[in-house]
Amino acid sequence: MRQIISTPNAPAAIGTYSQAVRVGDTVYLSGQIALIPETMALAEGDISVRIHQVFKNLNAVCEAAGGSLQDIAKLNIFLTDMAHFAKVNEIMAQYFEQPYPARAAVAVKQLPKDTDVEMDGIMVVSNY
Repeated sequence: MRQIISTPNAPAAIGTYSQAVRVGDTVYLSGQIALIPETMALAEGDISVRIHQVFKNLNAVCEAAGGSLQDIAKLNIFLTDMAHFAKVNEIMAQYFEQPYPARAAVAVKQLPKDTDVEMDGIMVVSNY
């Protein structure tokens, strides 16, 4: 049985997808970019501002599913410029505690809304 996860505290889906889908204790988190939920505009500023917004968006969806960022088992990070990899690591350390999730960081040519960072993940929760 699939349960669709949706929250107004994260950007509304801008395509044919759900913010997250729960199957049993596993929650599949759709990609989040640095959209501000209230305005659906991209967060302005340097890459740090957008990375923080992406983590805030992911956290909002995690909370709507009954978990938190700490429950993410696998995190995927997509960057249009791998020069930002160190900044992602620095900021990620502010949102996660050990044990850290498994992770991939991939350079891509382009992302939705021409942003420079997107993240998705898989979360495991059993308290719902």
